[in-house]
Amino acid sequence: MIRLRAICPAKVNLGLHVVGRRSDGYHEIVTIFQAIDLNDVLEGGIAETLTLTVSDPSIPWDESNLVLRAARLLFARVPRARGCGARLRLTKAIPTGGGLGGGSSDAAGALMLLNELWALQLGPQALLPLAAELGSDVPFFLSGGTALGTGRGATVEPLPPIQERTVVLGCPSFALSTPDVYRALALPLTGDSGDVTVTRLFVKFAEGNDFALAKNDLEAAAFGMRGELATFRDAMSRSGAEVALLSGSGSTVFGLFRAGADVTPIIEILRGEFPGWTLRASRTVASGVRIVPAVT
Repeated sequence: MIRLRAICPAKVNLGLHVVGRRSDGYHEIVTIFQAIDLNDVLEGGIAETLTLTVSDPSIPWDESNLVLRAARLLFARVPRARGCGARLRLTKAIPTGGGLGGGSSDAAGALMLLNELWALQLGPQALLPLAAELGSDVPFFLSGGTALGTGRGATVEPLPPIQERTVVLGCPSFALSTPDVYRALALPLTGDSGDVTVTRLFVKFAEGNDFALAKNDLEAAAFGMRGELATFRDAMSRSGAEVALLSGSGSTVFGLFRAGADVTPIIEILRGEFPGWTLRASRTVASGVRIVPAVT
């Protein structure tokens, strides 16, 4: 039986500017996505039917799960996929509701894994519209690395990889609802597809690895909902981080440090100041979802 494994990385947002609200309910944004080496793992093998098990019992394994939705989308759009089956197992490491894109990465992993498992022979350009249909961040994870996201985040333009950084992730015990955070912005409707000045600024500091200008427009709304996020972000800044930001709509706060930096003392200090938070070290990576043979 053919068995494959999709390594599905998390992401942080090195900057996020909200241009305005769209008539379809989404928001126009400009952001820089950055993949990191905190990974979920999706394994799959050929089977007569389609099934999914998940290591985390709090995560649904029914049709609401993006992995199964990706499979159903392939059934609907690709005739060769109809009637195919797979036994899938998702092992979670990326926190849910943390702004790290775990569900989106899993969806991209499902598209890529099933494309190979079922020999559908879909190229990257054929997978992109399917990824965009599944969710705003999903297209990014097909290529990963460093990328500029515009529109509602689904339009992705690869950027030169940044110099590797050590990343410290601070994950509180609570999640934030992305729709709630965006609603709290109360922005007017806009027909603009992106702020050209801001876009150029983001590209400039990404290419120059200068993140002093990085900011996240969603922080004000998220911090208004949970003030301890701002307190943690400020503590991360004081610890010597090159930049400290909320990732996406939260609730994870991250800090960037030079590659190879010993962040163990920083993590221990923050862990003592913020009991109940999960802190871990990661690093930036220049890839997205990777498909490898499953370990037998």
